[in-house]
Amino acid sequence: MTDNLADLTAVELISRYQQGSLSPVDVIEDVLARVDALEPKLFATYALDPEGARAAARESEYRWRHGEAGPLDGVPVTIKENIATRGTPVPQGTAATELIPAAEDAPAAARLRAAGAVIFSKTTMPEYGMLSSGVSTFHPLTRNPWNLALTPGGSSAGAAAAAAAGYGPIHVGTDIGGSIRLPAGWCGLVGLKPTHGRIAVGNPYPGRAIGPLTRTAADAALALSVMTGPDRRDHTSLPLLADSYDDLSEFSVDGLRIGLLLDAGVGLPVDPEVHAAVSAAAAALEKAGAVVEPIAPIITRDMLDGLDRFWRVRSAADLQALPDDRRAKVLPEIRRWVSTADGLTGFEVFHGFSQMGAMAVAVDAAFASYDFLISPVAPITAFPAELAYPTDDPLKPFEHIAFTVPYNMSGHPATTTNCGYSSTGLPIGLQITAPRFADHKALHLAADLTSMLPATRSWPTP
Repeated sequence: MTDNLADLTAVELISRYQQGSLSPVDVIEDVLARVDALEPKLFATYALDPEGARAAARESEYRWRHGEAGPLDGVPVTIKENIATRGTPVPQGTAATELIPAAEDAPAAARLRAAGAVIFSKTTMPEYGMLSSGVSTFHPLTRNPWNLALTPGGSSAGAAAAAAAGYGPIHVGTDIGGSIRLPAGWCGLVGLKPTHGRIAVGNPYPGRAIGPLTRTAADAALALSVMTGPDRRDHTSLPLLADSYDDLSEFSVDGLRIGLLLDAGVGLPVDPEVHAAVSAAAAALEKAGAVVEPIAPIITRDMLDGLDRFWRVRSAADLQALPDDRRAKVLPEIRRWVSTADGLTGFEVFHGFSQMGAMAVAVDAAFASYDFLISPVAPITAFPAELAYPTDDPLKPFEHIAFTVPYNMSGHPATTTNCGYSSTGLPIGLQITAPRFADHKALHLAADLTSMLPATRSWPTP
């Protein structure tokens, strides 16, 4: 167990609070000291609120002393800036947004606050959340703690950087094409995109999900248990489900049927080091008794390009609604991306929209014979921080999301876990996808796999 309070897991914190051997007041001071030391290099936070955090920690200390603590009482938490928290503007990563304080907490933020979490900061994101990097016209450029020259990924850029750097144990992000899992994979984290609707979003959209980024699967499960459940503001939100991480004591890898996807069939080629690390993880699962079989690509070029065309039109409509002066502030790469939208026919746009459903059907078919699917999170390791896209081409923005985006469209839970490192010491993420509603089983398999692989390296100290 670490002696640095900022690096304790949420599970460890709760245990020590229960024992009375640790106070939330001391923990938040260590976390704020870590933030103060590293933020000049990482730029992961937005609307950092030290005094509000200290007050919340004192209130939590009181609740622990009087037997009134909630399930996350005193645990430091950050929330991605596009998840509303009352009183804080939601810029969506762009200078084009009017900074109007949010009137109320979004569902996930409200549940965390009600559970006693110490929400001490929001975290950064790129322009409109449409990039897998930290490039933003509003926030400073967020960097990867493992290598400051590289991106932490996006769009949950600040959440991933904060988690890897030890800004407390739980960080909450959003994901519509890989925006939790990609940065989690590039920062060596567990990042869960839950079953669609399991965590109420508040502003639902096809594929959009909210989930945790943490250092351990157990912490991700704890965060999920607090945030899950229906909310009137999200018509897609699900009722509370009975399963839990702790109820899976008899979960066993032995006998599982696992499909291994090493070729997405579209997009960037898989880096040899990524291929080798995921293959080694698959071999470890086989050694533990799982039946692991290679599977064919799930999605096609037509599916990925169709989705790209539909999202261009959707984003172009959003930008068109802005006044000229605000539209001019949007990141040039985003304006270049949507500039082709006017040339698309109605038939092309409808076909693009239909590809979300086509991906869902393809994922369901892939699960016909398997309990889980595993794959790389991304075909590459982290790329230079200054690039908006790994391709450095606004007209080819989604060549790296072919492993992640199908599960947004199908609604399946998908989580990441670290499965190795590149020759330059960069984390390599493995993605585990489970049947719908089996979120905790995906996290259990992630935890089991972690125990089978060589020990992870120490967390970075930039």
